[in-house]
Formats: sequence, C-alpha cells, structure tokens
Amino acid sequence: MMSNAVPSGLSPAQIKTNVLSGLTVALAMVPETIAFAFVAHVSPLTGLYAAVIVSFITSAFGGRPGMISGAAGSLAVVMTALVVQHGVEYLFATVVLMGVLQVLFAVARMGKYIRMVPYPVMLGFVNGLAMVIFFAQFNHFKVAADDGSLQWMSGPLLYTMLGLVGLTMAVIYLLPRVTRVVPSALVAIVMVSAAVAVMGLETRTVGDLGSIAGGLPSFHVPQVPFNLETMKIIFPYSLILAAIGLIETLLTLNLIDEMTNTRGQPNRESMAQGAANVATGFFSGMGGCAMIGQSMINMNAGGLHRLSGIAMSAFLLSFILFASHWIEMIPLAALIGVIFVMAIKTFEWGSFRLFGKIPVPDIFVGILVAIITLISDLAIAVLVGVIVSALVFAWEHAKEIAATTYIDEAGRKVYRLKGSVFFASIANFQALFTPQEDPVQVVVDFKQAKVVDHSALAAIDALAERYAQQGKQLSLKHLSPDCRALLGRARDLVEVNLLEDPTYPVADDKLG
Repeated sequence: MMSNAVPSGLSPAQIKTNVLSGLTVALAMVPETIAFAFVAHVSPLTGLYAAVIVSFITSAFGGRPGMISGAAGSLAVVMTALVVQHGVEYLFATVVLMGVLQVLFAVARMGKYIRMVPYPVMLGFVNGLAMVIFFAQFNHFKVAADDGSLQWMSGPLLYTMLGLVGLTMAVIYLLPRVTRVVPSALVAIVMVSAAVAVMGLETRTVGDLGSIAGGLPSFHVPQVPFNLETMKIIFPYSLILAAIGLIETLLTLNLIDEMTNTRGQPNRESMAQGAANVATGFFSGMGGCAMIGQSMINMNAGGLHRLSGIAMSAFLLSFILFASHWIEMIPLAALIGVIFVMAIKTFEWGSFRLFGKIPVPDIFVGILVAIITLISDLAIAVLVGVIVSALVFAWEHAKEIAATTYIDEAGRKVYRLKGSVFFASIANFQALFTPQEDPVQVVVDFKQAKVVDHSALAAIDALAERYAQQGKQLSLKHLSPDCRALLGRARDLVEVNLLEDPTYPVADDKLG
C-alpha cells in the first residue's frame, strides 16, 4: 500500500522518476493552462500562477499523492461570464470564496460521500472527460485567417503538424520497449523539439498561444467592494465552481485509487483544494482543481509520490521566471501528441466488452454521463448519472417485494412479506393482497420485510382500509416502534412483540 505522505526514504531512482515525471507534466501543462486562461478571458499568467500555487499546496498537503491539480477547463467555462460582465478582480474574489466553501465541505467531512458514486457514473465520467480532452486538442489545428476568423490548417502546415504528432505518439509507445529509464513522453517532447529546430520546420509553437514570461506571483487583495452586493454577484459562481472542483477532484482521486490499489483521503484533499484556492485567489490566480489528464500523464510516467506534483510546480514556476523563451519554442504538436496518448490511455476501452455482460441500465447510465460530460458540464453529468442510477436502483429494488401465504393454526391467512416497502414498491405491495377473497381474519407478517418511508406507511394504512371495507379483521406483526408510532388507522392493528419486533427507523420527519 502506498503511504499518504512522501516516504522519508525515497530512493535515488524514485526521486529521479518523480522529478522527471514532474517535468513532463509541467511541459504538458503549459499549453493547456494557456488555453483555459483564454477561455476564461484572463491572461496566461493568471492561469499559470493558479497551476503553480494549487498544484504545490495540494501535492504537499492533499490526500492523494501523485494527483496533479491546476487551472482546469471545467472551471474556466463557468468563469467566462463572470469575467466578461464584472472583470477579473471579481474572479479573484470568487476564487477566494470558492476555496472557503471547499474548506467548509472538508470540515463537515462530506468527502466520504464521493464513494457512493456508482461505478457506471465513474465509467462515464472517465470516458467523457477523456473525449473532452482529446477533442479539445483539435482547436490547435486552426489558424487565424486574414479576416480574423479561425480556419482549419491545410497544406504543408497541416502535414507537418500531423507528422510531428504522429512521431511524438510513436516515441511514447515504442520507447518503453527499449528503456524505461526516463519518461517516454519527456523524450518525445525533446526529440520532436530538436527535430523541428535542426530541420527548420515551420510549425506552431507554445509561444503562438501567448507569452509565459513573468515574475513571482505577489499578494493581492481583490479590488472589489466588500459589501452585500458583491456577495450577491460572486456567491453563485463560487458555489458552482466549488462543486465542480470538488466533483472533478474527488472522482479523479477515486480513479487513481483504483489504478494504484491504494486509498486516498477525500476530506484531506478537499481541505487542501480549498486552502489552495483561497491562496491562489489572493495571488492573482484563476483557481483550480484536480486535472485528470495531467494526473494520468504523471501516473504513466511513474510519478506516484508527492514529490512529482511539487516538482511540477517548481518547474512551471521556473519556466515563468527563467525559461519562458525556450518553453515558447516547443512545438505544439509534441504536447498535443502527449495529450492524445494520455486521453487514449485514460479512456476505458474495456467498457465496450461489458456490453451484454452487465445490466442495460448500467450501460445506459455510463453512456449518458459520458455524453453529457462531452456536450455540457461535468457537474451536471455526474448529478444526472447519480439520479438516474438511484431511480434505476429504486425501480429494480421495487420488483423484489414478494409474499408467501399460508393458513396458521388459528385459521387465519398469513401473508409473510419479503423485501422493502417504499415509494417505488407501493404498487407491487398493494397487488399482493386480495381482500375480497381472503378469510375473515388476515395477518401481514413484516419479519422479513422493512418499512422504509412515509409512502410505505400510507400504503399500510390504505391496506387496512381495504380490509375494513370488506368487514374483515387485519393484524400486523413485526413492525418497528417507529412504524407503530407513525401509522394512522392501522396503528391499532399492530401485534406488539417486544422480543421479536425490529427496531429500525423510518424515513419520516414526524418524529423529529
């Protein structure tokens, strides 16, 4: 099992692997972060500062070693309207409040609930996000026309780009067959960059996206009025950003847990994410969360410890301070190739083998979540997936209500129930009984059944009414004290047995 802290005795080989993995992720982070900054209508440095600060704090203090955080596209999309309407200073204030909300989430210890996300939803999340990352790279194959519009590349520029992407992917796939001394993605970036420089090829570079040169981030209090009006503006955005950030972070944490057969700490990670966003908001950053793409690159390169994320932050900051000129010369094709491979490896291709082997509703949920993630929003996709899964579970569970009947020694007809009586099984529950055909005395035994909610209580009262209308005597056995207290007309029909009656609660607020 992997420790949740950097082992004090990392071997030289482990140190080298994690540092080189951090360098690889930092190089891949640059174009992604710049692109997300443009989506949010802020400067590239606003995105890069966020990546440096958020990644460092979460890597050093979070609950998932090896997971990489930074300025994510899922957050940038939400930020766009805020920045356009109110300006970047309101964004900084929003990010601070976003972090506070995430800290409160951690204090309430609600991170554990991410474990309740059904597997089909997780599968859809992974596949949907892999497709989002993959298709987003095609924007780099567009160039500005004379009229300012974006058009697809053509001719030699396109062929060069495709060739370099193909070369990058080939190196990443083939090099591990020869050696694993250094991350194959890092070797691919260096080789393609060198080939472009030596051969003088004309192709798009990181510098074409924007300059990354800058200084150290400085402390900056958001320049907004500290009043209720400001709170009304930023709170809805902060709440949405906090929710999306935590969902993407904790689902990525779950995914890495499964990949590494270890167990992260959701509440600790939520606390670190919140603290990181509070900090980045005060240092002119756009905030962030876990990034599944960069995390997968890190995992594939062997970056399993906190050192890899810390190294990534250090390298990214050094790019800004000292190496911006050289980083801006890296061909975009090399980084696109790295991200293509990462997206392909992230996609759960084995999910296609599940067709015909798992229930159709599970397949439907997985596809639904993937599609919504691709065309809309991650948080909405996960929420819809969880709701649909819950409804499917309720529907399937409702079918399990059943009863066996027999005549007891007193000549009474006994219905021995098995299953759960709740809102979704009420119709099936009612259909089990035949008041018109039953004898004068009838017993309903709940020993192997459970009354779950208020709908079930109402159904039992309705059943008592049906037998009363037929002039027949109904008795109820093995109900919990909560059931007896909450029943209406049927309360007087309950046979109490203190030794055998169950003691489970019922989902109803009448008992406080």
